[in-house]
This record gives sequence, C-alpha cells and structure tokens, in this order.
Amino acid sequence: MKSEFKKDDCVTLHIEDIGTGGEGIGKADGFTFFVKDAIVGDVIEAKIMKLKKNYGYARLMKVLTPSKDRVEPKCPVARQCGGCQIQEMRYEAQLAFKQKMVQNNLERIGGLSDFEMYPVIGMETPYAYRNKAQFPVGEDKDGNIVIGFYAGRTHHIVEQTDCCIGAPENGEVLRKVKAYMQKNQIRPYNEEHHSGIVRHILIRTGYHTKEIMVCLIVNAAKASCLKNAQQLIESLREMDGMTSVMVNFNTEKTNVILGKKSEVLWGQPYIEDFIGDVKYQISPQSFFQVNPMQTEKLYAKALEYAGLTGSETVWDLYCGIGTISLFLAKNARKVYGVEIVPQAIEDARNNAKRNGIDNAEFFVGKAEEVVPAFYEKALKQAQDSEAGKSIRPDVVVVDPPRKGCEEVLLETIVKMQPQRIVYVSCDSATLARDLKFLSANGYAVKKVQPVDQFGHSVHIETVVLLSQLKQKPDDYINVTIELDDMDITSAETKATYDEIKKYVAEHNAGMKVSNLYISQVKRKCGIEVGKNLRVATRRMDCLQGNSTTAATDLELVPSPNLPKNENSRQPQCPEDKESAIVEALKHFKMNS
Repeated sequence: MKSEFKKDDCVTLHIEDIGTGGEGIGKADGFTFFVKDAIVGDVIEAKIMKLKKNYGYARLMKVLTPSKDRVEPKCPVARQCGGCQIQEMRYEAQLAFKQKMVQNNLERIGGLSDFEMYPVIGMETPYAYRNKAQFPVGEDKDGNIVIGFYAGRTHHIVEQTDCCIGAPENGEVLRKVKAYMQKNQIRPYNEEHHSGIVRHILIRTGYHTKEIMVCLIVNAAKASCLKNAQQLIESLREMDGMTSVMVNFNTEKTNVILGKKSEVLWGQPYIEDFIGDVKYQISPQSFFQVNPMQTEKLYAKALEYAGLTGSETVWDLYCGIGTISLFLAKNARKVYGVEIVPQAIEDARNNAKRNGIDNAEFFVGKAEEVVPAFYEKALKQAQDSEAGKSIRPDVVVVDPPRKGCEEVLLETIVKMQPQRIVYVSCDSATLARDLKFLSANGYAVKKVQPVDQFGHSVHIETVVLLSQLKQKPDDYINVTIELDDMDITSAETKATYDEIKKYVAEHNAGMKVSNLYISQVKRKCGIEVGKNLRVATRRMDCLQGNSTTAATDLELVPSPNLPKNENSRQPQCPEDKESAIVEALKHFKMNS
C-alpha cells in the first residue's frame, strides 16, 4: 500500500479519530495518516511528510469541510507552538476526547472493565489558568532576542509573550526582562555554541495571594553576569504583587531547565499560595500543580476517595513539597510523606510548620527503601501505641511523575497492605499499566475520576480509588509475644519470666514455678502485669520476607496469665513458692 504514495504528495482525508498526542487520524485508500491540527469530523487536504511501513505523517494544508467541533484558536500561534495541541477543538469536545482516552487506556493497557468511570471535571474558563511558565530565550536569524515557547518536537522558539493559558502578568514580566537585556547588551543563550547568558525565564504566580516570582536561568556561576541587575529589579518592582526576583545557575549542556543552585536578587526565595485552607511555600524548584482551581477539585476528590475519619494512618509516597500530604493531614491521625528530593522534603516540613500541622512526618529517599526500614523500626517499638498503629497504613496515596511508579514501589505498596490506595496520575497510559499490576496483586479498581488540569492540551489528570480485596483467613498467622519477656516497658531493670524461674530453681533446690504463679505474685507486690502483643502477619506478603517477624497488624490483648474476671477461679500460688518468687523479684530490683 505504501508504494502508492510518496513524500510531498497531497491527499484528501476524512478525520475519523484522534491519537493520544492530539493528531487527527484519517485514511487514504486504506492507508493511515496522522495529521497535527486536524480534528474528528474534518475533511482536509494534507501534504505527506513522512512514510512508515503501515502509516504516515502529513501536514494540514487546507480544511475543506470543518468539523462541528472546530473553533478558531484564541492564540495566534497555536499551530506553531508546542504548548497547546488541541486549541482548535471545542472545549466540550476536548473533555470527551480525554474521557475516551482514559477509558481506552484502562481497558486496553490495564485490562480493566469492572470500575465506575465518572465524567471529566472540566474548567469553567479554560484560559489564564497556569501559575507557572518557563520561557526559553534565544535569537532569531537577525540576532534579535526572541522569547516564547518551543515549536512541537523542536528547539525552535516561537515568539509569544502573551500566552492565553498563562497568567496575565507574564507578558509584562517578559517585556521588562527583554528591555533590560537589550539595554545592557546581555545576550541570550545559544544552545549550539553553549554561549550567551540568559537561558530561560521562569515565572510563578500565586492564584490566591497574587504574589509573583521571576527567576532568570543563566549560563553562569555567579549573579554578576547580569550587569546592572538593579535596573531589572526596580523595573519588576513596579508590578503589583512582585515578591521574589531570583537567578538560577545552570552551566550544563543539557535540556534540563533549572540548575541546582539559586540566589535571591531581591525579596524572598519563595512565593506563597493556598490549596484549600493550606498555605504552601513555593520555590523555583518546587513541584506545585499548575492549575490551582482544578487542583482544589482534584485534591478534594483524592480526600473523598481516601475516606478519612480522623483515625487513619496515611502514606504519601511521592509527596513533593507536601501538597497532598498536608491537604489530607487535617482529616487523618497521621500522615507520612516520602520524596527523593531533599529540598522538596525541607519545603514540606516548613509548610507543615507554617500551617500548624504536627501530625505529618516526612522522609527523604526512595519509598521502596524508606518504608521497609520504617516498618522494621516500628516493629521494634511496637509497644508504643503510636508505632503500633503505624505498622499497617489505612491509606496509601501516590502521585508519581509521568513515567508512573517503579515496579519495586508497587511491590512495596502491596506489601504494606493498605485498605485503600488513591492513585493520582498525569498520564493515563502509565496509570493503566500500574493499575494492572495492583489489580493482579489483591486490589480492585473501584472509581476513576478524570480532572482537566491542562485545557487545550492532550494531558489529563486522573484520580483512582483502589480497595483491598477480602483476604482468606489462612492468609494470616498469629504470633503472640509476651511484652514482659521483651524487656521493653521502662528504664527499670526488669527480669523476664524465664530469668525469675531460673533464679527460683537455683536458690530453692530446683523448685519450679509457673508463669501464672509469677504473675499472681507480681500483682500482689503491686507490679503491673502488661498485655501481650498479638502480631497478625501475612504469610507471603511480609516486607522483610520473614513471616514470623514482618508484622502488618498489631493488637494488644490481655495476658493469658491474667484472670478473665475478678470472680474467675484459678490455682493459687503456694506460700513457699510465693516466698521464693518474692525473693527473686527483690534480687532483680523489681520489688523493694
């Protein structure tokens, strides 16, 4: 079939479907073509750009018959810019496309069928919603400074300072920075030659606070590369809400935008904003959802799915700066957050302090390493009620990057055995892959709620509720550990029952005494007899691989040496054995 076509041929296509990247899909003589900027229902003329064995790529040349869902893009450079892939599509049709994409991925990739799929939660106004933008800076062929966005799949900068999905303040900031650079002859970065100074301009805005941060990413190690920086500072301070002017240093030959080190030129090293009633500090490197209004809807749904009553232990395994952790903490007994980026954890701890949240604890590291280590430590301290409650989480929350969860992390979650998992995803394909794993390992996908965080793009946020399947009774073994024998109740010197028996035998011609008799004498002497720790352990799903030591459920139960009630009849300790036990207690300084 391919031989019938060649590059630069023009074909007429009826667009019948849309790809995951937003490309229209049409066929000519049975051969499939992908066409950017074409939408379902269009009849178009397209020019063939590339041919593969079974499909090809074509460029939209003319819309012969527009789809009922086609609209005029608000942005004049929507076709050239790589930021918005489907701005020419009516917003209601965008939501329908995203709904279908999520459902198809869950069914085809995840092999899922029995779940509740809810309609996408869309925006009232899908414009001016982004609170963060990163603008590359470069030169055109005449040496003029160009600021905008990269064209799709290229590093060619399409000039655009007034992005219709970005904060309205961005345009004024960019014009001020450009004017400063021109006046002081500060050259933009040249990617090919690794020369020039200004690489990117990062702008962050607070939706609720109206605070603004401007950060220049420079190809230098010191802020002195920005000549007469005070001019820029004074210009930016004219804007209402300007809170932070910073510089970030990145001298690497890399596509990574931000370097590891930043410096404040003026103001403070962060801005603040709210999600619900929780206030967050946001630095240049912070991960913070870019659509504040939709984020509140997303997190509200995550909170609903978590089903918190105030008594639950929650683990947030990609916690970032604590956005979800702190949002949930006010409704949970305890929240633990894990994140591999140290700066993010520092921000999370600061955010907890600023909000007066004292039931959230944060760990630096990989979740698949942090969680088992925590469990091992908690098990050793299991006599403490708080540690005991933390052994098995009620809810695990994950909000991973686009690549989804590492399989070793999914294995760790399964071993944690939470009652519920709340999975927040920005990529429904990797979400489907991970749900397939969790579904095969004891969890059922119950509810799926897409939330449109990124209007006019092909991206969609999704929050999913998974519930633990009912376990068979023989999936557990019960192990009873006598706390008295663990010597873990206080700082006092305390002998075990076996040590007391040994002392009595050695000093009383081999006399034998039972645990019951020791317990009776201890109570007569006013020595508290504790409860025993019952450990319900999964046979196959232990974090440490040892079914007798890796606990998932802990319960303090009455010691079998205690009478069931005050009127219960038990054998009473003979006087000679009572005297021998009292002497043993004195020896071990348990009785004066």
